[in-house]
Amino acid sequence: MSLIWSPIPNTIISSNKLMFNPKTLPRRPPTIAAVLSQDARLASTFDFNRYMEEKAARVERALDASVPLREPRLVHEAMRYSLLAGGKRVRPILCLAACELVGGPEAAAMPSACAVEMVHTMSLIHDDLPCMDNDDLRRGKPTSHKAFGEAVAVLTGDALLSFSFEHVASATPPGVAPDRVVRAIAELGRSIGSEGLVGGQVADISLEGVAGVGLEQLEYIHLHKTAVLLEAAVVMGAIVGGAGDEAVERLRKFARRMGLLFQVVDDILDVTKSSEELGKTAGKDVATDKATYPKLLGLEKSREFAEELKREAYEQIAGFDEAKAAPLLALADYIAYRNN
Repeated sequence: MSLIWSPIPNTIISSNKLMFNPKTLPRRPPTIAAVLSQDARLASTFDFNRYMEEKAARVERALDASVPLREPRLVHEAMRYSLLAGGKRVRPILCLAACELVGGPEAAAMPSACAVEMVHTMSLIHDDLPCMDNDDLRRGKPTSHKAFGEAVAVLTGDALLSFSFEHVASATPPGVAPDRVVRAIAELGRSIGSEGLVGGQVADISLEGVAGVGLEQLEYIHLHKTAVLLEAAVVMGAIVGGAGDEAVERLRKFARRMGLLFQVVDDILDVTKSSEELGKTAGKDVATDKATYPKLLGLEKSREFAEELKREAYEQIAGFDEAKAAPLLALADYIAYRNN
């Protein structure tokens, strides 16, 4: 997808838009069974809770081992404070699931999975800073700058970012071809930079207080600020798992839709759940008059848009081995119907 963004309202050009058009929606969103009934049955019978618990536990152990408490103690303590603060671990699990979908072993993708979570944690630390979102609560705990001070929080995010690349380069098993490791590192770098996460954050900041923010601009922000890291997780897993180019690109499209789905649901939860339920400050988007999907579409149309994105994500997985695809299909359902 090629997108050119401008801070002037309604000036995004897209060569392959994922834009939501409320007029094209049916009155009631169709069930997944009506679209891809066989895949839906697989997702519904898959033991998702057990899968997530087992994968999350292995990711947790790998993260713990990757960042031991060492000197300089303060920065490593702060890195571990945020990195090991819990969370759903959706991104690393997506990375592992994509690797196994294309026939690779979990071990091949674990360093990439950990690296993506390090970058995600960095982005949360920096987003929470007073100069950004100014949040006091994250994952039910005081944010990094509240616990360690602003200066240490900034440096902690920087440390996690730099170490994420080192970890992929040094910890990926030798059975993964070196050119695939390089491709995975390049994918991670692209996802973070000026055309990825940073670009999305700058666009978000530029539009604060701007009247007339439209759906195209909102989509640009979330494709780059939110979806891009889920995309990196899935694509990196597919690359180190040995996927061909066609499979990688199909999984890229799947992840983009999952990323937008994640953000739409996040926007819905922000206006329907409490801070205690979310583990972070609720209602902040409304309080700051920030552009969100519920604000632009309304709550019901936002829910229908989420259903549409989930359906499109399912379609990208069609044709892969059904049993191996079950985790990704179940993850799409989880993101669509999560409560926090």
